Amino acid sequence: MKIAFLLHNVYAIGGTIRTTLNLAAALAERHDVEIASMQRHRETPRFTVDPRVRLVPLVDTRPSGLDALDPRLGEPARVFPSAEKRYRQYSRLHDERVEEYLRGCDADVIIGTRPGANVYIAEFAPRGALRIAQEHLRHDAHSKALRAELARHYRTLDAVVTTTEADAAVYRAKMPLAGVRTLAIPNSVPAPSVSPSDGTAPVIAAAGRLVRGKRFDLLIEAFSAVAAKRPEWRLRIYGGGAEQERLQDLIDRLGLSESARLMGPHPSIEAEFAKASLVAVASDAESFGMTIVEAMRCGVPVVSTNCPLGPAEIIEEGVTGRLVPTGDKDALAAALLDLVEDAPARRAMGAAALEAARAYDPEPIALRYERLFEDLAASRLPRAWRRGRAAARRRAGRVARRWLAAARRATRPAAPAARAGRL
Repeated sequence: MKIAFLLHNVYAIGGTIRTTLNLAAALAERHDVEIASMQRHRETPRFTVDPRVRLVPLVDTRPSGLDALDPRLGEPARVFPSAEKRYRQYSRLHDERVEEYLRGCDADVIIGTRPGANVYIAEFAPRGALRIAQEHLRHDAHSKALRAELARHYRTLDAVVTTTEADAAVYRAKMPLAGVRTLAIPNSVPAPSVSPSDGTAPVIAAAGRLVRGKRFDLLIEAFSAVAAKRPEWRLRIYGGGAEQERLQDLIDRLGLSESARLMGPHPSIEAEFAKASLVAVASDAESFGMTIVEAMRCGVPVVSTNCPLGPAEIIEEGVTGRLVPTGDKDALAAALLDLVEDAPARRAMGAAALEAARAYDPEPIALRYERLFEDLAASRLPRAWRRGRAAARRRAGRVARRWLAAARRATRPAAPAARAGRL
């Protein structure tokens, strides 16, 4: 079987890139796998790519590349959804290159990895292929305009795969799609190449994009309470983003410049997590929680906000980590301090986290995808019938609404001015 992924930019750093590469490598054990990268801005990917996985860059924006001079790169995209947050990074050239790739794609399964990619697949991918939309963001994180556009396109696909059961339930309730399987399959995280943490280093680590929703400001404020009681402990935050300057100002203002540091992006975060004894997540929302699983795979317990939707499906409270109310600085500080001051409990949680994280091995996750492919192939006809029946109902509804609108206009009393003109 040939499987193709459509990805925003395999040459960059990000959670969707990591999990796509993990899944692609696992599937490459038994299948022909390629990743079509809609963007390319550098010579080589930052993450390691399994040599069995073929990379197909579609638009090369490197200064040395011919695409950088293509005038279509400066024209707005017409197919990529304008409500998608990365819309400004797409162009008419992207539309045309993706269309050319998908129309000529001979894969048995084509998987999109973000809303815009999923729209491209709905528009251009061959109907003979299984067409699957992955959703790495929560349904409710999309704007109303984007959700309306996605519903129109997703109803033509074979499946929508979310990363959590909670989000799959939201999609089924708010975006019902006749004939389309909506289900959850978590991201996979391979076992790291480093030895697990021994839980003795006085280090709390965190990782992610430095954006407001990740609430690193809340974490820094919570850590100030930890540092006041246990000044030997350190906070290390890995990642880059728009909030870097503001977070550094907060660190300086709280007098934490010696104990809290912004470490910048790091392509091999597991090596850094293994040097820590705790990992903290302070987000307002997480569609999954890759850093949580990565930390657990290093034998490190995680203290996380119980935000929607992922952490509670990954962390077992009091066993593999701690869950605290979202946005509660004092609760986050108290949970961190409890484990800072209780080394035996910290190490026991780390051991339990290491064992629980085996559920995210790439192999069982790949098997779940393979079973999905088999189920979708076997159910093509009944799903097509349900999809056709739903489309007929929508058409009948539109006709009825137009008829009712016309009937109301016909029976509406004439305006006074019109009646006066007839006298």
